Amino acid sequence: MLFNSYLFWIFFVLLWAVYRVLPHRGQNLLLLAASYYFYSCWDWRFLPLIMTTTLVNYFTAIGIENSDKATRHRWLLGFSAAVSLGLLAFFKYWGFFTESAYELMTLLGIPVQMSTLNIILPVGISFYTFQTMSYTIDVYRGQIKASRSLVNFALYVAYFPQLVAGPIERSVSLMPQIENPRSRRRGDFAEGLYLVMLGLFLKVVVGDNLGFIADGVFMAEPGTITGTDALVGVYCFAFQIYGDFAGYSSIARGVSKWLGIDLMTNFRMPYLARNPSDFWQRWHISLSSWLRDYLYIPLGGNRVSAGKVYRNLMITMLLGGLWHGAGWTFIVWGGLHGLILCGYRALGDRFTLPGRWGRTLATVFFFHLICLTWLFFRADSFAQAWQMLSLIFTDQGLSELSRYGFGMIAFFCLPLMVYEIWLDKAHSLRRLELVHWGWRSAVYCYIVFMIIVFPPPVFGQFIYFQF
Repeated sequence: MLFNSYLFWIFFVLLWAVYRVLPHRGQNLLLLAASYYFYSCWDWRFLPLIMTTTLVNYFTAIGIENSDKATRHRWLLGFSAAVSLGLLAFFKYWGFFTESAYELMTLLGIPVQMSTLNIILPVGISFYTFQTMSYTIDVYRGQIKASRSLVNFALYVAYFPQLVAGPIERSVSLMPQIENPRSRRRGDFAEGLYLVMLGLFLKVVVGDNLGFIADGVFMAEPGTITGTDALVGVYCFAFQIYGDFAGYSSIARGVSKWLGIDLMTNFRMPYLARNPSDFWQRWHISLSSWLRDYLYIPLGGNRVSAGKVYRNLMITMLLGGLWHGAGWTFIVWGGLHGLILCGYRALGDRFTLPGRWGRTLATVFFFHLICLTWLFFRADSFAQAWQMLSLIFTDQGLSELSRYGFGMIAFFCLPLMVYEIWLDKAHSLRRLELVHWGWRSAVYCYIVFMIIVFPPPVFGQFIYFQF
């Protein structure tokens, strides 16, 4: 059940109509049932999986809070993490680990026979695993109280707007909104409408249209594309994944706003970043902040020696890459981001150019560094990534595909980037909501016009569902 489908909006309208007339407990029960139904529309066989994760973390958190023994706290936290990460490792990484082990043994000349399992990846498992882990860790740290309502905690884990692709919510923010009665707030409808409209534009108009071109380039037979075609493919994928993921997060926030629940901002004009630290405060903010708070800082963060800081950055980004997908290309993608973080940290202010033009050049340069990493993220193999990379630097011939691709990038992305620069200058994501209603209406009419007149050639899934 996709956000950009008629089926979802029928589901949501029916849910909202009943939701508004129920008391608080009834609302939570309805949302939990709707969330499980929403998840079962992907594959009902994985409902026991999310329920198991829910029960384990619910009872271990209560056990931690009820005990005054530090040793018991550590054992319960370890058990909870082992179950959550064990399920994630089996369903997401079993095939990758066994295949990598087989290739290593073959390379070493060790005869080995391995049987493989055809394991289906449960949608959203990486997101709700990290969400439940952060809850149990926060209880262990004494930062929050363990929930005594299984219904409320189950809803925190399975809340459908952000269940399958985030944002990864923290219990300190989401749990109070679930546990306390929600009332209608002035401005929720207008803000929700803005977020939904923006999300549909990012997903349907930008993401899916440019994704069609990117898929054509990356699926082309070797020797049939030029370096400029490859560059077009990388640019298109950069905006495809941004439109796809930021669009989903925006719609999730808008839908949730109509239910009286606030979800965190997950994207903030990431391609306007001038350095890697700035980028990770703008891109997939819920994941980058999770990795910072539960991995980077516990490793020592930047409070240790310079060498250990670089080690912490590399470990964090390598594991962040592995979180995204079970493949060496994802690990390399994370490693490249780690190297970029280390490089910018080592250079410090020497990499900062003065003035407005200096900031512009820094932004353009860093955008192309990000595109370089996206090449490895999107490529099916290292061989394809290296081939396309070498083409980009050796074969710059223009073709009909590259002319068409650059034209489509300009057509779909220039209005978006102008709008984001306008937002960034005001340091506000809600600037459009504060202008005269006529300007807002014009923007909404433009979005509706683009969705109707320029639908994508192929109906696209959300990329991050596979992570």
